Amino acid sequence: MEHIYPIFDKMLTRADKEALLGQHGLMVWMTGLSGSGKSTLAIAVERELQQRGILCRILDGDNIRSGINNNLGFSEDDRRENIRRIAEVARLFVDTGIVTIAAFISPSEELRRMAAAIVGEADFFEIYVNTPLSVCEQRDVKGLYAKARRGEIREFTGVSAPFEAPAAPAMQIDTSALPLEECVSKVLERIIPKINKTK
Repeated sequence: MEHIYPIFDKMLTRADKEALLGQHGLMVWMTGLSGSGKSTLAIAVERELQQRGILCRILDGDNIRSGINNNLGFSEDDRRENIRRIAEVARLFVDTGIVTIAAFISPSEELRRMAAAIVGEADFFEIYVNTPLSVCEQRDVKGLYAKARRGEIREFTGVSAPFEAPAAPAMQIDTSALPLEECVSKVLERIIPKINKTK
């Protein structure tokens, strides 16, 4: 692009940042239906990592849409742009050595693969929060399923729009089958060795 002169080569490197923090940057991407427990799990994992002295950051769907993506709707193009921007922001965090936890429906394999390509496959740890639709509807903490069933929300994932289950996620968790503490332990068991690679 004309008149753009990146200074990446003059900046401190990712290795410099990771050495300072004593941890390896990682993208923990949680995908699943609304109400599946993504945000609850992300918050609990963040708190546990904090207790262990690991710097991390949550990127949550509603938070992002109230800020950097507040100009986007829910059309197919806007959903794609939503995930693209999130992945670009996440890459900045990961390249700074920060463990980044994303909690987004990200309903298609194509969207999730785009995010992985932006962040970098080696740093992308995908968790499918595979909680049954019936449980998600029972929880319905935001009242969205009820509105979607009444036709008040169009193109609602799981009701009037499809959700493609990940083909090969790094792990799967059903938050209705296990207590939250056990879900957190299972996630930590998988990601801690990746985070501690520089130690």
